[in-house]
Amino acid sequence: MAHYVPHTDEDFSRMLGDLGLSRADDLFACVPAALRLAGGLDLPAGMPEPDVAAEMARLAGANRTGSDLVCFAGGGAYDHDVPAVTRALAGRSEFVTSYTPYQPEVAQGVLQALFEYQTLVSRLAGLPVANASVYDGATATVEAVNLALAATGRSTVWVSGGLNPRWRAALATLTAGRGTAIVDVPLVDGVADWEAMAATLDVSGPGRGAASAPGALVGASPNYLGCIDPLRRAREVAQRTGALLVGVFDPVAAGLLRTPGEEGADVAVAEGQPMGAPMAFGGPYLGMLAVAAGHVRRLPGRLVGQTVDGGGRTAYVTTLRAREQDIRREKASSNICTNQTLVAVAAMVQMAWLGTPGLRELALRCARGTRYLRQALLDVPGVEPLVGAPVLREFALALPVPADVVVERMADEGFLAGIAVQVGGREGLLVAVTEKRTRAEMDAYVAALEKVVA
Repeated sequence: MAHYVPHTDEDFSRMLGDLGLSRADDLFACVPAALRLAGGLDLPAGMPEPDVAAEMARLAGANRTGSDLVCFAGGGAYDHDVPAVTRALAGRSEFVTSYTPYQPEVAQGVLQALFEYQTLVSRLAGLPVANASVYDGATATVEAVNLALAATGRSTVWVSGGLNPRWRAALATLTAGRGTAIVDVPLVDGVADWEAMAATLDVSGPGRGAASAPGALVGASPNYLGCIDPLRRAREVAQRTGALLVGVFDPVAAGLLRTPGEEGADVAVAEGQPMGAPMAFGGPYLGMLAVAAGHVRRLPGRLVGQTVDGGGRTAYVTTLRAREQDIRREKASSNICTNQTLVAVAAMVQMAWLGTPGLRELALRCARGTRYLRQALLDVPGVEPLVGAPVLREFALALPVPADVVVERMADEGFLAGIAVQVGGREGLLVAVTEKRTRAEMDAYVAALEKVVA
């Protein structure tokens, strides 16, 4: 563990004490012993640099990554194609080396790229204003909830059981200091039962507007299980309770489904990784966030606007910067003042390259592959659907063998099989199909799964 200069021995001891640990090695107790180095790397002193690099490459070769296995995993990170045009344009030095555009006169290219990104996200979300991104889908959800609770003056949020569980955990962690109460809305056959939840609250009496009434509803479609869960059900409940609706959407599925704005969402959020970012061991990713016009003053992070300069020429600037997170921190609903510029630029290039017809074709290829593979897997003895709601790119299956065991065995067959999930006390496997998966790969996956669950 690194012990940096600013950290005194007292700081280090206090950190361990607060964690209930006695020594630094205890921090790594969760790492299986078989994965830890015993006695260090055991490299000879003065070993030449090429030899060290070769040895490190040999050690790294023992790992299997998504590039080594045929990937059918999803759950928030997807093996979509990143075309050469996206890599080439987003990788230009003008974007890679640029930083905070506080001086617009020398940052017009980056500002225009972010403005175009905002425009495209706004179209995907079906809402008029999008910011220049936040860190990832999880933080976008947290920011959306904070925005909604600040707007309604309430402290309770109802969250669909279909929200990505890691996002749900981030929401609990990052709102704990505000005293936010999170109420989980259960799933029934893969979709959130908003009506049953609303029946437990008397919104006609004095409870309306009280702390027990929700200030925000968070719905997801497609949800974590891949199920299409129309937001209109949540919209009806939001109207009855006086809450704002946060719609979690998928930018790929947006090629076929109604936008969150069309479904009645006040705020829309998404993980932008499928648009131009590789899986990359989990990041950096991209949080997309768009709002109805009435909430523009509460938008977190950076917002780029179009204007004209002194000569009447089109120009771009960061706008509405006098927001609480910049100047009145005690009143802020957000502490994010930045954005994911490089990943957002890549997403902008990808979305512009696809266009409306390309995005629709991408979503269709995913949906058709999903339907083909799901049906083929359901023909395997002992394999059943975990939930019955319609799906688009991802689906959950109940297996005759524990999902963790299946994932391990399928890796030996050359496949990243999916993610183990729990739904209502039942265990299953979450499988994703992107446009990169061929029929031959899917047929081989089915044959391998049939072998490992037999």
